[in-house]
Amino acid sequence: MSAAERDRRAWLLLDTHTLLWMVESHPRLGAETAKLLNRAAREDRIAVSAITPWEIALLVSKKRIDLHQDLMEWVNAALSLSGVHLAPLEPQIVVASTRLPFEMHADPADRILVATARYLGAMLVTADTALLEVAKKGFFKVIDAAR
Repeated sequence: MSAAERDRRAWLLLDTHTLLWMVESHPRLGAETAKLLNRAAREDRIAVSAITPWEIALLVSKKRIDLHQDLMEWVNAALSLSGVHLAPLEPQIVVASTRLPFEMHADPADRILVATARYLGAMLVTADTALLEVAKKGFFKVIDAAR
């Protein structure tokens, strides 16, 4: 099996903004990534970290985003989409997020996302430039959500 075939079959872990963009059909989600997410949904291999609903709730409470509907309804609908699975906060993930074998910023949600991607062997789908830069060290795989 080629690397491209393995990557096509890998779990895709969505960063918080990627989930928002996907659900809302936001134009910042790149066309290539949207196609990749559609295929992954059909293949039942999209993961959302359990930290993501917390991060969305925090953004709503700070009025940084407006979901135009009840927060829990939005979260439940997003997590009910075909092919989407909630990745629980396993103790191994939480501990690993504090012991990453590379330098990374201190944002706890980002650290948990990276630790989750590493734990699942998933590709993190993000447009976060800091995460895209850290991924260049080769410790986890990313897909640029804006492409």
